[in-house]
Amino acid sequence: MLRIEHLNVFYGDAQALEDVSLEIAEGAIVAIVGANGAGKTSLIRTIAGMQKPASGHIYFRGLDIAGWPSHRVCDLGIGQVAEGRQVFPSLTVAENLAMGAMLPRARGERARNYERVFALFPVLAERRRQPAGTLSGGEQQMLAIGRCLMGAPELVMFDEPSLGLAPAMVQTVLRTVRELNREGLTCVLVEQNVAVSLKLASQAYVLENGRITLAGSGEALLGDDRVRQAYLGL
Repeated sequence: MLRIEHLNVFYGDAQALEDVSLEIAEGAIVAIVGANGAGKTSLIRTIAGMQKPASGHIYFRGLDIAGWPSHRVCDLGIGQVAEGRQVFPSLTVAENLAMGAMLPRARGERARNYERVFALFPVLAERRRQPAGTLSGGEQQMLAIGRCLMGAPELVMFDEPSLGLAPAMVQTVLRTVRELNREGLTCVLVEQNVAVSLKLASQAYVLENGRITLAGSGEALLGDDRVRQAYLGL
């Protein structure tokens, strides 16, 4: 579904991604793991069209979208749940969701997508008239996921979805990712909880200093001594 070839990204003179190549199969959960500053968010931002690569290719269903503006990338069916949730605090829950449905690809499906989001997160239906800034962190994360789903994506990139959440809410969010995947959504998971993300993932990549250093199934990387020592403290 998504193939990246020899991607290089710079911020000024600093290189954030170096010769990154990876593949994401349709229907998979793919984990991208690595330490802070490894380049994980830079990779997501570049795929999403928020950062322009210096060189390399990003193929989505065979179409090279490297350097496309983010609104065109979104309208192709690539969604993003950003780190830190990024909801509009002064807008209501319903208004935040409506923002996600403004893509041309999603306008005809707005009513059905509202039903889908409210079925997935009943608390959002209860609080649809409440300003998003008054929600708890976990509820805001649900809203961020719901807003993304309103855009009718085929692939969703989750950037640190459990960051700053209570343990029980972390399990809810990750269970939601698994449930959406079972419904057919392709998921890219950038997650600080390496053990949980590798257990969820069918395929995984390790990013270190902007380069892919390991790749394999989630299960294989979970058992890799280098991963266990570097990220799991084992």
